[in-house]
Amino acid sequence: MIITPLAIADVLLFAPKVWRDDRGFFFESFRQDTFAQATGHTAPLVQDNHSRSQQGVLRGLHYQLPPHAQGKLVRVVEGEIFDVAVDLRQGCATYGQWVGQHLSPDNALQLWIPPGFAHGFVTLSPHAQVLYKTTTYYAPQAECCIRWDDPTLAIEWPSGIVPQVSNKDEAGLAWEAAPKF
Repeated sequence: MIITPLAIADVLLFAPKVWRDDRGFFFESFRQDTFAQATGHTAPLVQDNHSRSQQGVLRGLHYQLPPHAQGKLVRVVEGEIFDVAVDLRQGCATYGQWVGQHLSPDNALQLWIPPGFAHGFVTLSPHAQVLYKTTTYYAPQAECCIRWDDPTLAIEWPSGIVPQVSNKDEAGLAWEAAPKF
């Protein structure tokens, strides 16, 4: 497994070794020991989530406040997404910055988004299935959402996609009004 820090060093890209042949492929999608060594997160990941979205569906930017803040290990098993993490940690050099990464089964990449970040993605293919593990359970009372198109964040979503956003995400908070860490 090759683990690479992105422009925000705490957001990590996991690239597993994939064995491919004419029959298909095999790879270890998760190893607790490798994950703990790379992230420093030694507690077990407690919840698996699975979503399916059509092309153009944009989900996010979601996060949970302490003590329910979630880290997420995200991968795609069908289709392609552009996945985004936004640093909400006041006092960090990368506060208010974002990073994005294309994820698909072809590249087999996984994105680690630690607690203290908002998360969102847009589906680029006709549909996509996204799996992610979380560090804490979903807690609706702690959930927050920042608007995906907030001008302060100025996220460069891929061009040519007309975003389809839920009512909840459309009502997301502006960056200035959103609770931070």
